Amino acid sequence: MADTGLSKVTSRVTVQDTVYEQLRRALMWGSFAPSQAITISSLAMEFGTSHMPVREALRRLAAENGLEIGHNGSARVPAVSRKRLDDLCQARIALEGLATELAAAHMTDEDIGRLEALAREHEETGKAGDVYGMLRKNQAFHFGIYEMSGSEVLPQHIEMLWLRLGPYMRMLSSYVEGEFDKGIVHPFSSHHFQIVAALRERNGALAREMLVGDILSTQVLLRDMCPE
Repeated sequence: MADTGLSKVTSRVTVQDTVYEQLRRALMWGSFAPSQAITISSLAMEFGTSHMPVREALRRLAAENGLEIGHNGSARVPAVSRKRLDDLCQARIALEGLATELAAAHMTDEDIGRLEALAREHEETGKAGDVYGMLRKNQAFHFGIYEMSGSEVLPQHIEMLWLRLGPYMRMLSSYVEGEFDKGIVHPFSSHHFQIVAALRERNGALAREMLVGDILSTQVLLRDMCPE
């Protein structure tokens, strides 16, 4: 199995939740490939747990549409397609755009400074060729905005969209790794700095527009990698 970022679980009290949270993050970060089969036994060995907490975690993730469970109980990462990607991005634009516009009214200068720092860290990890570091900083940047929206509902629903986006993030990371190997570093952080600038002006509509541009640029890139 490829490096998934999973680690041994030692706390017996929270073992089920810990397995679930680690698997959820790994799926969201694209640690598993589209259509990849995931076996309970291999995960239990990697976590150092029994089969039961792994089985429960897979069941919970399937309920969130992060995994698909077959009739024989086997788990699989969902396949990718352009139609599914377009549907996800349409929902992202609606929910994340709204969350960004709402956040502009709640953010302090200190909040915006933290976002700008994350944007710079995202840029630096890209220059260093750290693909998975980029993905994690990207997520931290986006949710740093959405959590300031003042909504309890929006960040939860956005997280579920990002979970379903995981297989596409795996494709994106593979593409970026290939570009790094050629010495090509794309300016993926440019949209982030545009969002920060709009938020600093407290211009929610412009921040939303820049956020939508970020989503659309990634969608265009991923569409060329997806089967029909």
